Amino acid sequence: MLSLYNTLSKKKEVFESPKDGPIRLYTCGPTVYDYVHIGNLRSYVAADTLRRVLEASGLEVRHVKNITDVGHLTADDIAQGDSGEDKIAKKALAEHKSPAEIAAFYTDYYRQAEATLNILPAHIEPHATEYVPQMITFINGLIGSGHAYKKNGNVFFDVRSFDKYGALSGNTLEKLKVGARLEEHPDKRNPWDFALWLKAPEGHLMHWDSPWGVGYPGWHIECSAMNLATLGPTIDIHTGGEDNIFPHHEAEIAQSECGNGVPFARYWIHTRHLLVDGQKMSKSKGNFYRLEDIIERGYSAMDLRMLFLSAHYRSQMNFTWEALAQAKKNKESLVGVINRLQTLEIRDSKAKENNVYPEELDNPNGLDGSDYLSNIQKAVDDDLNTSESLSLALELSRKVNAALDSNELVKISVLKDVFKKIFFLFGLTVEDLVIPETIQSIVKARQTAREKKDFARSDALRDEIAALGYAVEDGPEGQTVRKR
Repeated sequence: MLSLYNTLSKKKEVFESPKDGPIRLYTCGPTVYDYVHIGNLRSYVAADTLRRVLEASGLEVRHVKNITDVGHLTADDIAQGDSGEDKIAKKALAEHKSPAEIAAFYTDYYRQAEATLNILPAHIEPHATEYVPQMITFINGLIGSGHAYKKNGNVFFDVRSFDKYGALSGNTLEKLKVGARLEEHPDKRNPWDFALWLKAPEGHLMHWDSPWGVGYPGWHIECSAMNLATLGPTIDIHTGGEDNIFPHHEAEIAQSECGNGVPFARYWIHTRHLLVDGQKMSKSKGNFYRLEDIIERGYSAMDLRMLFLSAHYRSQMNFTWEALAQAKKNKESLVGVINRLQTLEIRDSKAKENNVYPEELDNPNGLDGSDYLSNIQKAVDDDLNTSESLSLALELSRKVNAALDSNELVKISVLKDVFKKIFFLFGLTVEDLVIPETIQSIVKARQTAREKKDFARSDALRDEIAALGYAVEDGPEGQTVRKR
């Protein structure tokens, strides 16, 4: 039974799946004006893990992850996030390109980064610029119901019209009046109101005609309109980074519930910030890392994913290269066990062809890991406790290795299935198992050298294999090869 910490209720709740169709899951995707960094990727891996846990339980998921390609302004850390320049328009001017070219380039980069991390692609990936007509319709409805007002080509949401404002973030009107950084806007009735539509200044690169004049949508209204168009008025789970809680997600709730007249999202799941060497990531500090920075240092995307799994998504994780090195070792431990089981399975199959049945292989009374799988599933069902589930998986890998080293009874077919399910939950790939033919031929030559006791040749071939990015290990069942 899955339980999740709901940011809205501030407590862990048992997840109740809908009875009228698939689980409606919405993830706040990237604003495509720059490269996604490892902090962004941690949040997307957390959402992907949630989806995998749901699907592993046999539940159907309809996953929507938006692409913000307009309306996200540069001063999103001030009050209601409706000040400053459009991030994409600013980048377009700086690079002498069109906003569409900027958005297309960084969208492609983001998709490739997610694919490399084995993040399941969303079923629907709406782009904000494709839903501007729906946003205009939504805003018109809010104006008509008295929740929004227009002035001088701008449209603002009247926060005072929604009495539950602040329930998600704790930033109630009283607190906003006292301590929040609120920008004064001449067209706002109150500084805590937020923009639904902004008048485009002369020469602005991104603009549309509307009933209020030429302009562009505010950041917050985009997700509400895309949610309604793709998933309906009420969704089951909304995910994002903790920086989205206020003002973005708070604004989403207000405008969605006022516009649709029903609760917006039943569960809110937020991933905490990622620190780097104990500090906030920034280019000026030289600790701003993208996925290719990880790979250039000799690590893989799966090493990074293992690092993300080692901490709970609601804990503030600190990235260090030492921690990544340990994550790589942990990944190699899991991959190494699957490699070893596969090697044994191949040997077992060949033995059976010769009417030889080694009793330690695939024995019905042997170690099968099913108890570990059950406990791993319980751990991830407890608010996605990946750190505990990872510890259990590593403990199982050590137990399997010890059993094989001691020639104890094991059940290979079940163990392989157990690790396959573990790898799906963790989102790990087994591409390390696909050994190129060139490597295989060198491995065979090394085996021949060992049989002839030509250990100098054997060591030279081991070095040659290592230079090509693979490692070969000798064990009771023969040589095992894995990617470094």
